[in-house]
Amino acid sequence: MTANAYIRARIDQDLKDDATAVLDSLGLTVSDVMRMMLTHIAREKALPIELTRPNAETIAAIEEAREIAGEKRARFKSREELFRALDGDKP
Repeated sequence: MTANAYIRARIDQDLKDDATAVLDSLGLTVSDVMRMMLTHIAREKALPIELTRPNAETIAAIEEAREIAGEKRARFKSREELFRALDGDKP
């Protein structure tokens, strides 16, 4: 197959430099990887990485974790303290 088509993309220069350094260490070029990715996409009809959206349950868990991390919820220093709180006792 003759390589006669061009693809252009604008990306951050630091990102390009970092990726190029990694690819150089693997003996590859950006063009090599682009050809590999596009070949995979054409053959498999899918991206070579999995892109997913979280379902409603996962979104709720993420929001709950953010609330806890943001101290909108109680935190406990020990499991005994947690159990006392669950039983309705004061620490």
